[in-house]
Amino acid sequence: MLKLSLKTLLLAAVAVAASASVASAGKLTIESWRNDDAAIWKDKIIPAFMAKHPDITVEFTPTAPKEYNAALNAKLAGGTAGDIITCRPFDASLELYNKGFLASVNDLGSMKNFSDVAKSAWTTDDGKTTFCVPMGSVIHGFIYNKDIFAELKLTEPKTEEEFLATLDAIKKDGKYVPLVLGTNDQWEAATMGFQNIGPNYWKGEEGRKALIDGTGKLTDKSYVDAFTALAKWSPYMGDGYKAQTYPDSQNLFGLGKGAIYAAGSWDISTFRGQKVNMGAFKAPPPAGSKDCYISDHTDIGIGMNAKTPNAADAKVFLDWIGSEEFAGIFANALPGFFPLSNAKVTISDDVAQTFVGWRGECKSTIRNSYQILSRGTPNLENEMWNVSAQVLNGAMKPEAAAAQLEDGLKKWYKPHQ
Repeated sequence: MLKLSLKTLLLAAVAVAASASVASAGKLTIESWRNDDAAIWKDKIIPAFMAKHPDITVEFTPTAPKEYNAALNAKLAGGTAGDIITCRPFDASLELYNKGFLASVNDLGSMKNFSDVAKSAWTTDDGKTTFCVPMGSVIHGFIYNKDIFAELKLTEPKTEEEFLATLDAIKKDGKYVPLVLGTNDQWEAATMGFQNIGPNYWKGEEGRKALIDGTGKLTDKSYVDAFTALAKWSPYMGDGYKAQTYPDSQNLFGLGKGAIYAAGSWDISTFRGQKVNMGAFKAPPPAGSKDCYISDHTDIGIGMNAKTPNAADAKVFLDWIGSEEFAGIFANALPGFFPLSNAKVTISDDVAQTFVGWRGECKSTIRNSYQILSRGTPNLENEMWNVSAQVLNGAMKPEAAAAQLEDGLKKWYKPHQ
């Protein structure tokens, strides 16, 4: 009787395990930092996929941008991460691949739709393995409220001098915050501040590559000048900007209380939802500049948790992400994210089209802290967050900010030692 009972129990256990396995099959969970895009994923992107693949259920489960990297690393290490991993560009995702957390996507048929440049942000240094499907790039600039500009008889500034004069005029009027940006979360100060205007100072890719090979230093005049220009924003950022979070900034501009918003193009969809009558202008170059530069950053990819129990379904989803159908949905469901595939896509949003049109006017570059230079400790990207916020807060001089960045890089990066 005892043997029979044990056999019965073992069979029951196997049945339960099989049942659990079947229950998990066909359901995918996506990890992402794009918490402000959750509705678009749930209402547009996922339904489009499931219309083609009704047997696969997809759930979008984002984390706040500032918390994403740490939370994702903890989940991956603990074996609790989702099946699909939204990938930041370059070093952060490369580290996840090197630790065995992300799987190769080389065998996906849709990878033929991407150029080597598009794949570069999610490819190993030797160029042999791509570990995330490229999704989109974002472009930096400024979004402005057209109604406020019309009321105050303002025009889009073309130079840094005109930009400051525009901010002065808005401040003098007194009804609106001239420049919407907060420093509480720090990352915006670097991303929508320093990296927005900076390429006009360090000449885009020329300066970025010089930092990597060591011929350029973060204490060079171009970086000090970029911080000096950033420091001039503080008087125009409104009362309480030091305690202002990213959602606070979005709400302030979305409610029509601010005239100009230091932007990433990803904010377009948020402000469309708030019915803002908006336009956009690129980062105004300083006096004497012969060329203009824009931050056109390979921002977002998507990959597979190497330990997912649903690998077959995950590959189906990722292959669809690389399709022309997804590119068209992505470009128009998320105006301000620009597809990286070779698909021909018509962008219907006029402000998104303005941003992408700058590619024909200026030279493009990516954020200079992302490739290679944030692999050590201190992390250059995080250091830029900190010092950019301090510069805007008036707590650090431009020269000191540049020196702190260079000193941090010297501690671990040989070309700067």
